[in-house]
Amino acid sequence: MREPESFGKAAMAIRLAALLGLAIVIAIADTLTDLEIAVGVFQIAVVLMAVRFLPVGGVIAVALTCMALTVLSYELTLSRGSEAALINCVISLAAIAMATYLALRMAVAIRSVHEARSQLAQIARVNMLGELTASIAHEINQPLSAIVTSGNACTRWLAAEPANLDRARQALARMIGDANRAGDIIVRVRALAKRSAAHKEWINVADTVAEIVSLAHSEIDGQQVTLDVEVSEGLPPLLADRVQIQQVVLNLMLNAVDAMRKVEPGKARLKVVVDLNAGGEVRFSVSDNGIGVQPENLERIFDAFYTTKEEGMGIGLAISRSIIEAHGGRIWVTPNPSVGATFHFTLPTGKMES
Repeated sequence: MREPESFGKAAMAIRLAALLGLAIVIAIADTLTDLEIAVGVFQIAVVLMAVRFLPVGGVIAVALTCMALTVLSYELTLSRGSEAALINCVISLAAIAMATYLALRMAVAIRSVHEARSQLAQIARVNMLGELTASIAHEINQPLSAIVTSGNACTRWLAAEPANLDRARQALARMIGDANRAGDIIVRVRALAKRSAAHKEWINVADTVAEIVSLAHSEIDGQQVTLDVEVSEGLPPLLADRVQIQQVVLNLMLNAVDAMRKVEPGKARLKVVVDLNAGGEVRFSVSDNGIGVQPENLERIFDAFYTTKEEGMGIGLAISRSIIEAHGGRIWVTPNPSVGATFHFTLPTGKMES
C-alpha cells in the first residue's frame, strides 16, 4: 500500500492557483465597481482560506499579495479621481491586516489545542500500557523461552557424534523466528508508547486489530474473560493513524474487561466485531456482558473527566471520541438487550491510489 502525501504537491498548487485567481477577481471587481464600494475588503476571504492549509509564512505572503492587489486597484482608479477611493483602499488594507493577525492568532491557538490533545492521548496510551504490563511481559516471555529451548536443542544436535547439522539448522531457524516475534511485540509497544504527530496511512483493518488484540490477550485471559474476535473478510483499507485507532480499540477492550470484574469467573464474554455498515463505513463494535451503561450516562460518558469508575480519570473515552471524530467517524454506545453494553465507532473508507 502506498502512503499518500497530504494533499500532494499537485493539490497544493491547485489550491494556491485558486487563491490567487480569487484574489485577482476581487481586485478586478474592486477596480471596476463604484468607488464608494470597498470591494477590496473581500480579500479577507482569501486570507481566511489560506490559513486552513498554509504555514504562517505562506499566510503572510498571501496577505501581502492581497494588499498589493488592493493598492494596484486603487492606482488604476486614480484617473477617476475620488477621495472615497483612497478611504476605501485604506479601509481594505486595514481590514486585511487585522484579519491576517486574528487568523494567525486563531491558527496558533488551534495548534496548541491539537498539541495538548496529542500529549493527553500519549499519556492515556502509556497508562493503558501500564495496565498491560503483565500481558506484555507474558507475550515477550513466550518467544524468549522458545529461543532458550531451541538453543539448548541446537547445542545437543551439534554435540552429537556425528553432529546433526540439519536438526541444528532447524533449531536455529526457530530461534530466528522467535526472536523476530519478540522484536515485533516490542515494536508494537514502542509505537503505542512514543509520542508522535498524527500520521495517516492506508492500513489493513484485520492486521491492525490483530496486533492490538495480541497485546491484550494475556490480560484478558488473566481476568478469565472469553474473547471472540470477528473481522469480516474483504474490508477496504482505511486512511487512518494506525496507533490512534489501536489506542481506541484497546481502550474499549480494557473498559469492557473492567466492566465485567463482578461477573462470575468463566462467564465473562468480550466480543470484538469489525464489519461494513449499510453506509459503506467500517464499523468496530466492542461488546461485553458486564454492568452496562445507565440510560442517563449514554450521552455524558464521552465527556472529558466524566467517569463512573472509582479510580478512573475520565479521559479515555473523551480521547477516543476526539480521535474518531478527527478521522471523520462517529463513536457511540448502546445498551445490550440483556446485560452489558456495546461501544461502536465507524470510520469512512476511501479510494486508495495504486
